[in-house]
Amino acid sequence: MHAPILRRTTTVAALFRTALLTLLAALVVTGPLTVPAEAAGGDVTWTVRTAPNSYGSDRSSFAYSVNPGGRIDDAMVVANRGKDPLTLSVYAADGYTTDTGQLDLLTRDKKSVGVGAWLHADRTSVKVAPGRTVRIPFSVTVPGNATPGDYVGGLLTSLKQPDAAAGINVDRRLGIRVKLRVSGALRPRLAVEDLSVDYHGTANPFATGEATLTYTVHNTGNTVLSARQKASLSGPFGWLKAKAGAVAATPDLLPGERWKVTVPLHGVAPAVRLTAAVTVTPLLTDASGSVSPLAPVRATAGGWAVPWTLLVVIVVLAAAGTAWLLLARRARARRAERENARVEQAVKEALRAQEPQDH
Repeated sequence: MHAPILRRTTTVAALFRTALLTLLAALVVTGPLTVPAEAAGGDVTWTVRTAPNSYGSDRSSFAYSVNPGGRIDDAMVVANRGKDPLTLSVYAADGYTTDTGQLDLLTRDKKSVGVGAWLHADRTSVKVAPGRTVRIPFSVTVPGNATPGDYVGGLLTSLKQPDAAAGINVDRRLGIRVKLRVSGALRPRLAVEDLSVDYHGTANPFATGEATLTYTVHNTGNTVLSARQKASLSGPFGWLKAKAGAVAATPDLLPGERWKVTVPLHGVAPAVRLTAAVTVTPLLTDASGSVSPLAPVRATAGGWAVPWTLLVVIVVLAAAGTAWLLLARRARARRAERENARVEQAVKEALRAQEPQDH
């Protein structure tokens, strides 16, 4: 289960500063509390946690099962660990999976259509005195026509401050994940799309080569899923099979999300025509946190693995053999012509010897 999320976004004054701040953009830690967030000057810190109530006293995130049209009431607690009063913005946002496989939340200027649109805190900003905590009640109201399935977002606190030394504006965000499972027919489904094979041979005509499989895992269902993965290549009739090493599982993919996968394979025989096989086993996490594997999904695709160096050697040997045969045939023909000429000459001489002599 994801823990509270800390994210930092920037307005850049220089390219290298953007890269630096991007690396600091998201920090996920374990346990119910986050690492205190420090402002640019290092003199402001705060933490967020789930409020203890009937849902639990030590939750690392918010998770609910709710019917369409239902409502949830809960609260988040903000603590000021700094020495100065703190004023924070409060808002909700939808979640998404980043290219690194981490959960992130949309920035405030991006439109949310799920959790970010349904969750409303009782205030848009909060003031917290030094050493004090403030409880922020919120409600989640699910539309009556909401599609069944999983929705992920978060409740965020945000502090914007200029950093004169760095020449940037810093937006430091600290929040907690919110996961909703709207009741109804659950359809956990994954698809393997755009499977392709790229073979890389060697100059050695008798050596094996390398291959790369690329494909996309697409969550086509309505639940959050991850997946175990296996991949292999084989030649005609399933011969000369090469299996990939351990392929990392996909991250949790939200409904509709895609995850691109690249798998290297070693010791692949150049069998002219290869067949790639990929198997992904979807993993479904229920409300209690138990993970259940579902029926595996298999995809295949063909690719070429032409042993060009070996073909060149074969062509050269075939050409040399053909030339040798032609030369040998011509030599035999010349020998036959010489033998025929010798026999013909011998016959002529024998006939002349038998002719009567004139006296």
